[in-house]
Amino acid sequence: MSTTATPVRTRRRPPRDSAGSPLLLGHGRLPRVLAGTALTVLAAVWLVPFLWAVATSLQSEQDVSKPGLSPFKGAFTLSAYEQILERGNVLLWAANSFLVAGLVTLITVVISTLAAYGFSRGTFRGRRVLLAVTVAAVMVPPQLLVVPLFEQMLTFNLVDTYAAVILPQVVAPMMVFILKRFFDGIPGELEDAARLDGASEVRVFWSVVLPLSRPIVAAVSIFVFIGAWNNFLWPFIVTNDPGLMTLPVGLATVKDAFGIQYAQAMASALLAALPLVVVFLLFQRRIVSSVATTGLGGS
Repeated sequence: MSTTATPVRTRRRPPRDSAGSPLLLGHGRLPRVLAGTALTVLAAVWLVPFLWAVATSLQSEQDVSKPGLSPFKGAFTLSAYEQILERGNVLLWAANSFLVAGLVTLITVVISTLAAYGFSRGTFRGRRVLLAVTVAAVMVPPQLLVVPLFEQMLTFNLVDTYAAVILPQVVAPMMVFILKRFFDGIPGELEDAARLDGASEVRVFWSVVLPLSRPIVAAVSIFVFIGAWNNFLWPFIVTNDPGLMTLPVGLATVKDAFGIQYAQAMASALLAALPLVVVFLLFQRRIVSSVATTGLGGS
């Protein structure tokens, strides 16, 4: 009596997306069309206000004040940009912004990575309490700290200095928490293997943990730099010297005596955002890959 083996049916699985392929709602033509339509709508929602600001900044104040909803009410002119550049020291303010944002990013990343590694791997007494305080600090609005921070700067005679602008911005509890969560996911066996080879804790952190944490460190650096560049309230409060002002603060001081000038306001906003746009265009691949890898886009 002979028996024939019944072939086992295997469920056909959809092909996996290759590395770097776009995020889709599924496979097939319809999901691609839906995804493309949704992305187009979202891009238009973002681009319309930006293009409106560009069109407003390229017109005269007389044309902008004309009634109507159309952003194109007259001939294009660069008068708004010329007036801003004549009244303020934009290049100096931009250099100050790069200096402040760069140092804030560097110091914040160093402090946050060390603190996060200590919370993730440390076993010292009071670790849970300090971690709870760090997480609770995330819920404190920065505006509540303006008065005590300013009093500290007065006590140490740091008002109208770069130190007064930079130091209060280097404490970032949210970044410590994000880095700590990432370090928790790194297998401890890798660090144990390095210790067996005679590596110190500093060498383990520098040669094992940090190379594995490049995406999260890059993403944190990006967010800290953008936040420090756009920060207006604290530099505005702690600086009176025009030579120490950052670009958002300096451009805000360039005002006309005849009230709000919408063309100049839009030109100032675009000048303040232009360096960030240039940086994004130059490093867009690294920025997008870092945010996508770490999942910080929705945080």
